[in-house]
Amino acid sequence: MRKVFLGFLLLITAIVSAQNKPKEVLFSIDDKPYYTDEFERVYKKNLELVKDESQKDLNQYLELFVGYKLKVTKANLLGLQNNVKYQNELKSYRTQLSKNYTSDSKVTAELVNEGYERMKKEIKASHILILADENATPADTLKAFNKALEIRKRVVAGEDFGTLAQELSEDPSAKENKGNLGYFSSFRMVYAFESAAYNTPKGQISQPIRTRFGYHLIKVEDIRDNRGEISVSHIMVMKAKENEDASKPENTINEIFKKIQQGEKFDELAKQFSEDKSSSTKGGVMNKFSSGQLSSEIFENIAFSLTKENPISQPFLSEYGWHIVKFNERFPLKTLEESRKDLENKISRDDRSRIITNTLTEKLRKKYTVKRDDKVFASLAKMVTNDFYEGKWEYSKDDKIVASTLVTIDKKQLTGTSFFEFVKSQQKAGVTLKPVEKLVDLLYSKFVDEQLNQYYNDNLEVEFPDFSNIMDEYRDGLLLFDLMEKEIWERSKTDTIGLKAFYETQKEKHKWKTRLDVIIASSTNKEMIKKAEVMLKKGKGIQEIKDKLNTKEVINIMFNESKLEIGDPTLPAETKTEVGVSPITQKGDYFYVTKINKVIPESYKTFEECKGKIVNDYQQFLEQNWVDELKKEFKVSIDTAVFEKTKASILKQ
Repeated sequence: MRKVFLGFLLLITAIVSAQNKPKEVLFSIDDKPYYTDEFERVYKKNLELVKDESQKDLNQYLELFVGYKLKVTKANLLGLQNNVKYQNELKSYRTQLSKNYTSDSKVTAELVNEGYERMKKEIKASHILILADENATPADTLKAFNKALEIRKRVVAGEDFGTLAQELSEDPSAKENKGNLGYFSSFRMVYAFESAAYNTPKGQISQPIRTRFGYHLIKVEDIRDNRGEISVSHIMVMKAKENEDASKPENTINEIFKKIQQGEKFDELAKQFSEDKSSSTKGGVMNKFSSGQLSSEIFENIAFSLTKENPISQPFLSEYGWHIVKFNERFPLKTLEESRKDLENKISRDDRSRIITNTLTEKLRKKYTVKRDDKVFASLAKMVTNDFYEGKWEYSKDDKIVASTLVTIDKKQLTGTSFFEFVKSQQKAGVTLKPVEKLVDLLYSKFVDEQLNQYYNDNLEVEFPDFSNIMDEYRDGLLLFDLMEKEIWERSKTDTIGLKAFYETQKEKHKWKTRLDVIIASSTNKEMIKKAEVMLKKGKGIQEIKDKLNTKEVINIMFNESKLEIGDPTLPAETKTEVGVSPITQKGDYFYVTKINKVIPESYKTFEECKGKIVNDYQQFLEQNWVDELKKEFKVSIDTAVFEKTKASILKQ
């Protein structure tokens, strides 16, 4: 219900920035002013969304707008804005909305396009890794780089890449796979590695590439078009364990394959015999996958080789056991527009997000003045010790220098306490840069960047009038929902005496027309409907007629038994408004015969029969009277001259 109520506000994701023309006080509630610019903006925004023409009338809309602000005023008076649930929901919405203002749309679009272009190709590559921590000392970093460079020289001189990977790579898996990573596409590797792979020609070796893991040498083995995604089912028999007959799994898979060839159902055989418990209960159906997603390249290649015309593989052996794979469906690469939302989400979780953040941070460094007190910084830097590396560093909160202003960002002053709290939080982040003096410089830089972004975020309402407007509307909308729930909706459901009394005043609006207690039989077979007509005239019951005319194989006749008002579209044409069986009629392919058991004269609907409508009308009644009460509780002053001028201005546009 909350989503429906607030949906009207959330249809608008961006609003035109406030116009530069001067605003005037349109009305006030207890001396709190409400201005013409807000009234105009909200009216224009909602103009195309409302269906009720009366709400487009400016005089009527002013009444609605004043009523809306009266309710918000009451909500604030009751302190609903202090509710923790309300505050958390408002905070959550602001966080979501702020993402539209704290990312660089141009950079994001470029990364989306780049990621999609790379997705069109799949690269098969091998690598050699020389470990180097992200925060390693310059000396250790240079040592790792030089080691990678020496290995590259050996490869270029003719030594085998796989053999060197097996001997020298510090990626543990290289001992088994000789550095082979199989095929992959964009967003499968860290961004720096991906970029190097896509920029290295087929058959060549990259220069040493730095990632957060260390330095990589990448050999591009092959480049092919993206195969998209595929859905398959499989039956797996695991490899024999030690001391088991090694031929048994192969014999079993061959027996299953013969059953498939004999026409037995693949899914039933998978349920009975497949030892992949994650898919066997689903008839062997696996989640769809693309190249590089599975840990078995053999399995992937055989799966992608299948087609509608050749849907079942021969039994084959993978790293895990014997398989038979069945083709279900192929999913080609989606278009850019179809992929855009998914790509944006991937970028937000990928190393690429750092590029967007860094771009904004660079702009903020130019936008805001950052002034550091170097004396305070020097004193604070001496207080950070090597205990940091063991996660044991603490600081004295009583020290005066800690409480001093360390840095000022625009108008915001940040003390040494803020910086030291940030330093403490970084002890668990695995920062190992030494000596400690360089560590403090690094942490200070990170601290300032974080605070720049936080300051910018905190001031979005000042920076962007449209952001402020959206937040104001959502804030008021949430308050209004809570207030309406408290004052109107719950009351209209629980006030039984008030509802019954309201029903008595509304009875004339809730009347039944003349109704027919009717049985309608229908069939596409005219002979069957004739038989049903005869049996109805003889007074036979519905079940007896069904038993006589329907079989297990064929449903010849169906019945609808209900009370219908005269003129109801479900009543067959030419139905007589008198007790008895009406003549057979035809509409389209269907024949109908109707039996009227009783003619029920006009009457008032009971309370239970129209309760839903009564509750809805009662809510509207309570709300209208409530607004009248609020007008008495609060002083409302409307400047009619300003309103007439505003109205003329709106109508002129």
